[in-house]
Amino acid sequence: MNAKVKGYTLGAIAAATYGMNPLFTLPLYKEGMDPDSVLFFRYLFAIPILGIMLKARGRNFKLNRKEIVPLILFGWLVALSSLALFQSYNYMEAGIASTLLFVYPILVALIMAVVFKEKLTRQTVFCIFLALSGIGMLYNGSNGATLSLTGIGLVMTSALSYAIYIVGVNRPALKDVATLKVTFYVLLFGLSLFLVRVDFGQNLHVVDKWYLWGSLIALAIFPTAISFLCTNQAIQYIGATPVAILGALEPVTAVFFGVTIFGESLTPRLICGIILIIMAVTFIITGNNLTTYMVRFRKLFPKLPKRSGNKQRVS
Repeated sequence: MNAKVKGYTLGAIAAATYGMNPLFTLPLYKEGMDPDSVLFFRYLFAIPILGIMLKARGRNFKLNRKEIVPLILFGWLVALSSLALFQSYNYMEAGIASTLLFVYPILVALIMAVVFKEKLTRQTVFCIFLALSGIGMLYNGSNGATLSLTGIGLVMTSALSYAIYIVGVNRPALKDVATLKVTFYVLLFGLSLFLVRVDFGQNLHVVDKWYLWGSLIALAIFPTAISFLCTNQAIQYIGATPVAILGALEPVTAVFFGVTIFGESLTPRLICGIILIIMAVTFIITGNNLTTYMVRFRKLFPKLPKRSGNKQRVS
C-alpha cells in the first residue's frame, strides 16, 4: 500500500470515527452530564490507551524543549474545539451542529492559501463546493425554525480551532515527532483545560450506570484516540487540505447512525447529500489522475470516422 492510499484510508477512518461523537455523547447528556465532565473523562480514558500503544511500539515519552510549547498550544486548540462543539449540542440538534462544523475544510484551504501560499486548484475548489453542497443537503431543520446564534458561534469556534490544528500539526516544529507521541501529548495538555473547568474534580459529574461508563470509554476510543491518531498520520501522508475535505465523511457517519440506530428517516434530500459528498471525496482521492481516468473512459467510445460527402466513381 503506497503512501497516498494509506493517507486517504486513514483520513476516511478518522472522519468516520469522529462522526461518532453524538452517538456516545447524547446518552450521557440525557443522564444529566455536562460537556466539561464528558470531555474530561473522554480525554482521561484516551490518554492511557495512547500511552500503552506508545510503549508497545518501543517509543519513549521524551520531548525536546522546542516541542513542548507547540504541543501545549495544539492541545488547548483541540480541547477548545471539542468543548465548543459539545456545548453547541445544548443549543441545537447534534446532527445540525455536526453538519455545520464542516466549514473547516474551507478554513483549512484558506489558511493554507493565505498564510502558506498553497495554490488553490480548480479541482480543490470544486471538491469543496461539492462537499459543502452535500453537507447543506444533509441539513434537516424543523419547519421555520431559526438556528441559535450562540450555537452557530460555538460551532464556528470549533471549526476554526480544528482548522488551525490541522494546519499547524504538520509544520516543521513537530514534523519529526512520531504521530502517536504528538496525539498523546495533544490530549494530555488538552486535558488540563477540562481539569481547570471542573474545578479539579469539585464540579465533576460522575455517572452511576455501567452502560454510561461504556459510552465514555467508547467516546475515548473511537472519536478520540483512533480519530486523532489517524488524522495526524493522514496529514503526514497527504497533507492538510485533502484530510480536511475527507472530513466531509463525518456527517455521512452521523446520518448512518441516525437511520440505523435512532430510527431517523432516509429522505431523498439526505440521499442526494450523501452522493454529493462521496463524489467530492472520490475526486479528491483520484487527484491528478482524474483527467487520466476520464481520457481512458473516453477511449472506450472512439469517434466513428466521418463519411466523405462525395461518392467515389466506379471505374
